[in-house]
Amino acid sequence: MRVDATDPDACTPRLAKQPLCRRIGAEMDFDKVIGYVGQVVDAVGVIAIVLGGLLAIVIAASRYQRGEPDVYSQFRRLLGRSILLGLELLVAGDIIRTVATQPTLGNIAVLAGIVLIRTFLSFSLELEITGRWPWQSAQRDESREPSRPSPPGAVVEP
Repeated sequence: MRVDATDPDACTPRLAKQPLCRRIGAEMDFDKVIGYVGQVVDAVGVIAIVLGGLLAIVIAASRYQRGEPDVYSQFRRLLGRSILLGLELLVAGDIIRTVATQPTLGNIAVLAGIVLIRTFLSFSLELEITGRWPWQSAQRDESREPSRPSPPGAVVEP
């Protein structure tokens, strides 16, 4: 009896002991597991954005009540970092699902578009948060940071 390799429903319980049916079942199990892993990574990305946003709100509210200066920019920085983390996880989930389960040229082209858009968003957020591009050194940004007094006994270099 022949089993059609393109029809996963062809492997009935009676034919499940056929080698081809066992192989089809293993491939389907692998695809399902990878799909679930991708969904979990996506969910963690969304959770990172939501919890990071809530945490940023709570921290900003407590800083505002204490009367600390520059609460808004600190809030934006915390919120931006949680969005960046979430975007990175969402890209990872897309890569896992696309490359591991369905590496067709069309799916990879769609993935490339998604990665480009999310990379642009990440770079834009990084610029908003730090005031510099990710590839620029942090030393160039020191002139934009407010100067902080040195602790007592600290050695200050000219």
